[in-house]
Amino acid sequence: MTAADEYAPILPGAGASDYERYLRTDELLGLQKTPDEWVHRDELLFQTVHQSSELWLKHAWIEVEEATRLIGAGDLAAAARLLRRACACIAYVEEFLEHLELMSPWEYQEVRRVLGHGSGFDSPGFREIRRVSPALYAAFDAVRRERGLSLLEVYTQGREHEDLYQLAELLTEWDERIGVWRFRHFKVVARIIGEDVVGTQGTPVELLAGLIKNTMFPELWRVRTELTELAKQSD
Repeated sequence: MTAADEYAPILPGAGASDYERYLRTDELLGLQKTPDEWVHRDELLFQTVHQSSELWLKHAWIEVEEATRLIGAGDLAAAARLLRRACACIAYVEEFLEHLELMSPWEYQEVRRVLGHGSGFDSPGFREIRRVSPALYAAFDAVRRERGLSLLEVYTQGREHEDLYQLAELLTEWDERIGVWRFRHFKVVARIIGEDVVGTQGTPVELLAGLIKNTMFPELWRVRTELTELAKQSD
């Protein structure tokens, strides 16, 4: 038996190697427009950024969904590990936006003409993030109530309930990561097409700016103010 025979692909599917077959690279790399389909070569950059983002968003919301289940089962440590991974996923997606800022605002107008009514509001990954996040907070809140603690006490008695405190901070980070991503998205859009224009779905770009202040877990942000006020009272 030759070395070529010994390491020949054994997995089913298309591809010259098991690497290609397992990752389905033929399909993956065929999802982008070909050069003869481009209206501008930056279409490849635009599609790569958004397709990669959807993969990482999918990974993020699936981790959050499982973390929610683990919190309900009382395994806060395992849930925390998955939430750290989910937060990292959002950080990657936010970093991808830097590539879009390398496009020429004028040349992007060519790409924009072939986007139809495509809009970030229609992102499947973002829809799923908005779907799974309320359940995540509800699971955390249920544990807090079960322990007979107020949210303020989770923070002031953190040493006694370290696992719950760490979980609260990871939920805050999840919320913050999403907020930073939304802010960066707004700034990228504003930098490329301007702030005083209407987007591909008839949505004014300035509306994106108004959404930046939205949070998914407002209670976790309010408790910071309460802690500051409590500290003032003890001065």
